[in-house]
Amino acid sequence: MNSLIAWDTIKVSFPGLGIKDIDVNRIAVKLGSVEVYWYGVLIAVGVCLAVILAMTQAKKNKMSADLILDYGLLCVPAALVGARLYYVFSSWGDYYVKGDFGKTISNIVDFRSGGLAVYGGVIAALIAAIAMSKIRKIPISAIIDYAIIYIPLGQAIGRWGNFFNQEAFGTNTNLPWGMISTETKWYLQTYCPTLDPSQPVHPTFLYESIATILIFVGLYFIRKHSKRAYTTTASYMIFYGIVRFFIEGLRTDSLYIGETSLRTSQVVSVVLVVMGFLLIACARIFDWQRMPIPERFLTGNKASADATNIEEASIETTESTTESTTATTDKAEEAKENAVDDPDIEVESDKEEADEKKLVDSEEIDDASTNE
Repeated sequence: MNSLIAWDTIKVSFPGLGIKDIDVNRIAVKLGSVEVYWYGVLIAVGVCLAVILAMTQAKKNKMSADLILDYGLLCVPAALVGARLYYVFSSWGDYYVKGDFGKTISNIVDFRSGGLAVYGGVIAALIAAIAMSKIRKIPISAIIDYAIIYIPLGQAIGRWGNFFNQEAFGTNTNLPWGMISTETKWYLQTYCPTLDPSQPVHPTFLYESIATILIFVGLYFIRKHSKRAYTTTASYMIFYGIVRFFIEGLRTDSLYIGETSLRTSQVVSVVLVVMGFLLIACARIFDWQRMPIPERFLTGNKASADATNIEEASIETTESTTESTTATTDKAEEAKENAVDDPDIEVESDKEEADEKKLVDSEEIDDASTNE
């Protein structure tokens, strides 16, 4: 068991709640030189739970679980890459090594050093979903409006990775749930000289976790009752954009646009909120109805029954055609055999030929008389 015990314990307290010196460790499991961090574990749990729930609820929403899995296998890796690139390019100076291309690339792909941005992951996942929908000829609104509600669920779980890392916290607060730890003291003393390291800070990761759970619940009911395209997606953009804008204003580790005082996530939040309202307005003005999933991706009893009926009808048609062809062939062969075996039929046939010959001769005689 000792090989599974984590080291580098952090003492975390919530003085206003009477909670003191909780032992928190970044490492969930350590096997030899391999360390597995709680941050990665919780992100994986959040992603897996979101995909599993989406698959289990697919049938009720007239979709195939296999279809959802296909999207998940594409969108999840895309989200991880997008989240990493967004963070890296937002803090390029921390990763770029002048004159050393190899070291720069090594820094970029070093996921274990931390640095993932939610917005980058969401944007990349949406792009991947749109691309697959175009390729497979699936209405974009149908798949995005269905899947978007599971994103805040994954976010709510993944945010607890910030707790174990003791990061993504806010400025000083005297609220009862204010948090203080050896890590917050060190960080404020090193990077935030205007703040008091000896005072608790806002646990902003907790705020966002609670908020995204509420967003998940809200989106579930919106998806269930909304008929217009992109309404559920736009609702996520508005709700999360507003939540993130205000939480970002409290954080002490925000990414900034260049040398300006503009926080990147706040700017993106404003853009998302505006786009969300525009989507809802356009859906109402132009009456964009949510398009159904093509029949080949449907699941459930009705689809199975329809497929069975089609198959049975095809089999019956084939059998009927075969029987009809066989009967026609049999009749033709029977008639041929009768014509050969029955002497009366042969006599009658000879008689008809003789009559035809007499008629022809008679017509020739008449023609000769007329010419004379």
